[in-house]
Amino acid sequence: SITSGLAPIPLAVAHPCDVESLRGPLQAAEAGLVVPVLIGPEAKIRAVAESEGFDLRDVRIMDVPHSHAAAELAVKMARCGEVEALMKGSLHTDELMSAVVAKEGGLRTSRRISHVFLADVPTYPHPLLITDAAINIEPTLDDKVDIIQNAIELAHMLSIAEPKVAILAAVETVSSKMRSTLDAAALCKMADRGQIKGGLLDGPLAFDNAVSLVAAKTKGIRSAVAGQADILVVPDLESGNMVAKQLEYLADAVLAGVVLGARVPIVLTSRADTAEARAASCAIAQLMAHKKREALRG
Repeated sequence: SITSGLAPIPLAVAHPCDVESLRGPLQAAEAGLVVPVLIGPEAKIRAVAESEGFDLRDVRIMDVPHSHAAAELAVKMARCGEVEALMKGSLHTDELMSAVVAKEGGLRTSRRISHVFLADVPTYPHPLLITDAAINIEPTLDDKVDIIQNAIELAHMLSIAEPKVAILAAVETVSSKMRSTLDAAALCKMADRGQIKGGLLDGPLAFDNAVSLVAAKTKGIRSAVAGQADILVVPDLESGNMVAKQLEYLADAVLAGVVLGARVPIVLTSRADTAEARAASCAIAQLMAHKKREALRG
């Protein structure tokens, strides 16, 4: 495992008031990934734990009246260094993220905040990072620069030295009628000029050419990225959401989700996600927190 030998990190869980969002951090704690602090209406959290037989004896609970207050307190704890990562419980993504991006008291950095799904797909030989399928709805070209740089830096943390980045569109040729292809062409040139660093970019690539060497060969695409991408950069949130969820529900992929570009990693999974997916996401947050510690020491 990517995190073996690492100490668990303190993690604030905002509003874990249903079974899966409470089981996830508790499983991650059992696995030695995190020390969770549960933030929400204490009576509600305890009622869920009781109905499922979860043991909360050694778990710290911060009692707040509602999900909005839970999001604010979680962010506050991250700001003052009490926790090294955040996790979304059973509240809406918007509610947590509005506290994260608040101008006063939020967790913004100079980098744009973006989301990555790390997919373990049984039919693909190595992990696949998909970005951004959860936060940036219709990213501009400048947004995509940060989205890609965030994903490349996560890939480096996962020991992928030079990640292969496929910038997806519906076709592999540049067309003035399709903005995604123009963005892809511009992003590749930006990488050539050092405006995006640390990865190998190619695009536009259709999904099949990004993940299948046979498809890329058939289309006559000569590229170091085609057919073996590590990172899939989607044109917009809707297409990314569909790609990720299709892999999860039709290809038995396990998806871990994490938000990058904030002061701390934020575990952001879908409300329908299993506890296993949440625990896998905690492992990524743990790795990121330890890399940050190293950087501060170094």
